[in-house]
Amino acid sequence: MQDLARHAIGLSRRLNWFVERLCVGLLILLVLDVWLGVLVRYVLPSNWTFTEELARYLMIWMALLAVSSGISHREHIGMLVIFERFPPLARKLLAIAFDVIAFVFFAVIFIYGIGFVERGFSRLTMIYEMPKAYPFIGVPLAAGLACIQLCLVAVHDFFASDVHAAADRAEI
Repeated sequence: MQDLARHAIGLSRRLNWFVERLCVGLLILLVLDVWLGVLVRYVLPSNWTFTEELARYLMIWMALLAVSSGISHREHIGMLVIFERFPPLARKLLAIAFDVIAFVFFAVIFIYGIGFVERGFSRLTMIYEMPKAYPFIGVPLAAGLACIQLCLVAVHDFFASDVHAAADRAEI
């Protein structure tokens, strides 16, 4: 069973490695886009309005994708002060309960997000005039990644002796 736990956290780490690099790439694009927007508005005599819309979509995608990274490291919002006061078995049961609740939440977002994307094909963005479905794809994609990370981390934590120690993620 420890092999399953190590394999699950290994998969979680590999997936997270990709997501973190994607978020950094989006952040670089966001910074460059915002700087271009400032230059266009105050320095260059140009009327480029696409920078504001692009910045909005880059920021939303980056924030949504970063959720799965936080789940991978167990750095999502939680009451650790209270959580740490429980004995190891109670911590494990609480962690499982929180993981199930979070999984259901993200699964619902995933399911409704797919419909959101489908409806987005009939609407166009204001400046680019492209279907809004393309920016909207970030919602079910991020929710799906969050569900995958929750499952992988939950498998690891289920077989760990103490969830608090598992949250620290000793190197594999």
